[in-house]
Amino acid sequence: MRKITIIGGGQSGLMVALGLLKKGYQVRVVQNRTAEDIANGRIMSSQCMFGDSVQAERDLGIDFWTELCPPVEGIAFTVPHPEQTGEKVIDWVGRLDRNAFAVDQRVKFPGWLAEFERLGGRLVIKEAGINDMEMYAREDDLVIVASGKGEIGRMFERDTDKSPYDKPQRALALTYVTGMVPRPEHSAVNFNLIPGVGEYFVFPGLTTTGPCHMMVFEGVPGGPMDCWNDIKSPDQHLAKSKEILDTFLPWEAARCRDVELTDDNGILAGRFPPTVRKPVATLPSGALVLGLGDAVCLNDPITGQGSNNAAKAARVYLNRILDHGDRPFDAAWMQGTFDAYWDYAQWVVGWTNAMLAPPPPHVLEIMGNAGAIPKLAHRMANGFDDPRDFFPWFADPDAAQAYLTELKAA
Repeated sequence: MRKITIIGGGQSGLMVALGLLKKGYQVRVVQNRTAEDIANGRIMSSQCMFGDSVQAERDLGIDFWTELCPPVEGIAFTVPHPEQTGEKVIDWVGRLDRNAFAVDQRVKFPGWLAEFERLGGRLVIKEAGINDMEMYAREDDLVIVASGKGEIGRMFERDTDKSPYDKPQRALALTYVTGMVPRPEHSAVNFNLIPGVGEYFVFPGLTTTGPCHMMVFEGVPGGPMDCWNDIKSPDQHLAKSKEILDTFLPWEAARCRDVELTDDNGILAGRFPPTVRKPVATLPSGALVLGLGDAVCLNDPITGQGSNNAAKAARVYLNRILDHGDRPFDAAWMQGTFDAYWDYAQWVVGWTNAMLAPPPPHVLEIMGNAGAIPKLAHRMANGFDDPRDFFPWFADPDAAQAYLTELKAA
């Protein structure tokens, strides 16, 4: 029986761990928080997961909550008028072919940890350091690091060729609320782009207290939405969230007159640079460990791909491990495993990093035309499920023009 240790019990780490357990592997998960700590702690993400990522969970038999979670049925995109308050210069919505779902990780991870232990997995609660990693590498066939924090996260070298940004590109905040007025037509990720200020998007989800809405604020550094540093309490955080909507997005503010926090831990603020790291790290002994998920590919939340990337990485890594049989997990296999994932993830990273920059004219033209061309709005919406479909037409001005010409002719 092959033995594998996974450091970090998040989306990618637990998916791989559960998948391996079900195939007869001996699996140890090491993390620094208990299931109770997670359930009673602060929110960690916005985690709207689109159809293919949900399917990856279903394939493992661990999609326990979509019957309880309000679905996300579309993507709506809005740009407010720069001068006329309350007016929109771009406004469209596209339906998703498969519903998306946003399950609070404070609900999901404790449930998965319980399933992990039920299936016979070994859970170790501790802050793993280099000495621990050395022990795991001696005892087991493979060590995977699925946590990008602490000294073990720093083992993985930043890949400068794949990481164009070396500092945070947005001031980030999350606010989980109840009492929001639903969209009248159908549920959606309501994405609002405010040029020079930032982005706001919101969607329904499931949290520890039941159904809710998850509000995500992305402020351009130094701008008016970069405003969270002085917030001292949950009430102040909610008030600031509503103040931003009142100032820039009155149609969103109108939905939020009676909102309340889901709980005092339903808030988060911070910032980080989107970073891709080299996937193989060497311990002082010479033993190799493999990075997974946020440890090696950390995206800004602007395109909502973080948990989706993690789920898809888990699927690739799991299949690569199972297909490898009894052969050693050497450096070539580790690099090849990441490369197999990067074959997909490079498009997500490219799209996400492009969305952090001011939109070029051809992107504005695409977004502007989606309101008049339902086929384009539909394709834009479903690209969130598989961002590879955005290329080349979303990235290249000539390809964009040719595609728009084709759509208009049709």
